Amino acid sequence: MARTDEIKARGSSPARVAHDPVNAPMIRHWAEAIGDRNPRWAPGPDTEAPPAMAQVWTMYGLDPARMPGDPLPDTMKVLDDAGFTAVLGTNCDQTYSRTLRPGEVVSISTRLADVVGPKLTGVGEGYFITTQSVWTVGDEEVATMTFRVLKFKPGTGRVVVDKSKSSRPMINRDTEFFWAGTAIGELRVQRCNACGELRHPPGPVCPSCHAMDRGFVVASGRGTVHSFLVHHAPAVPGKKLPLTLALVELDEGVRMVGEVSGDVAIGDAVEVWFDPIDDEVTLAKWQPAGTPAPEPQPEEKSDLPVWELPITPTLVVSTALATRDFQDVHHDRDRSIGHGSKDIFINILSTTGLVQRYVTEWAGPQTQVLSCALRLGAPAHPYDTLRFTGTIVSEIDGVTTLDVTGLVSVGTHVNARLEITR
Repeated sequence: MARTDEIKARGSSPARVAHDPVNAPMIRHWAEAIGDRNPRWAPGPDTEAPPAMAQVWTMYGLDPARMPGDPLPDTMKVLDDAGFTAVLGTNCDQTYSRTLRPGEVVSISTRLADVVGPKLTGVGEGYFITTQSVWTVGDEEVATMTFRVLKFKPGTGRVVVDKSKSSRPMINRDTEFFWAGTAIGELRVQRCNACGELRHPPGPVCPSCHAMDRGFVVASGRGTVHSFLVHHAPAVPGKKLPLTLALVELDEGVRMVGEVSGDVAIGDAVEVWFDPIDDEVTLAKWQPAGTPAPEPQPEEKSDLPVWELPITPTLVVSTALATRDFQDVHHDRDRSIGHGSKDIFINILSTTGLVQRYVTEWAGPQTQVLSCALRLGAPAHPYDTLRFTGTIVSEIDGVTTLDVTGLVSVGTHVNARLEITR
């Protein structure tokens, strides 16, 4: 920490000039990768650069040479030397005085604001580095950013168990017919094709005639409670305690263990209902006979149209390249796995661009983004879907404040608050 204190004490770095002036080809590449078709970014005499590109102009790129005195790479080097070799962007708060235009030359000056740690996180033990940067054109301040990254040791993350999700059942060749049935709303019971004996749980051999020729029948879904218990502890992932479990005797004569919704007693009539826990598995549960169907869950509130974006490897890689972010976790799957991730994932600059695309497509192409404060959570990996919703917080003196949330299958990928004028 003494070395990082020295870097912090240096204050703001000398202004570093971007490798290239603001230019139309880079804007076009960025817009294509993000999928932002705002005509203001299109080539022409009035081309503007999207506000979300503010950081892109001064990214270092693949060249490992860093300007002496730049506090971020210097701090990264200190932590690399200590074994904290992996990096993950977590926060990005930007303000924009105006949009940039081709031909303008941008400079950046950065100071190290803080280094906090060590902290044990889901990806590993590490330090949070916070920097504050200012972009200028000549003497004019055009944008600012408070940026936080996590430098961590790969393989040291705490084991994360999502206690909000139910455990998945084991599905094999003996039970797949049962789960295929629940998926379409059928309660299936295994039947021996040789002697007609019904049995549950399913298995490969008939206990009556020892034949291995097995099929199934679709049960009525009605039964009576043969016995039950109320489970109070320990906690069960995805379940709210206390939890009632019953041995139900089906009208077809076999018995089946299952979760019961509602209060029951021995001898009560129950009926099955089907609870999809994800896109692949639907559980068969029980409820007192005659229970009304549950009300459908209301859609979450969103003043902006919901936008679902499929995440593909091409999206992850192309947006990382368009934002000149050459961290291997955004391009190289093997290296990303080596850093403790399950795959490559979308970088924070691209998430910033996607959030601003979502808002400006709703508000109109002439929208001016004044600020964007963004917090990252769950990583957005390929083959998932990024689902955006947005709400209007306030509209005061022509400034609209919006909250945007982006969800992936494992949780919230991004929360962002933006200020815009329309």
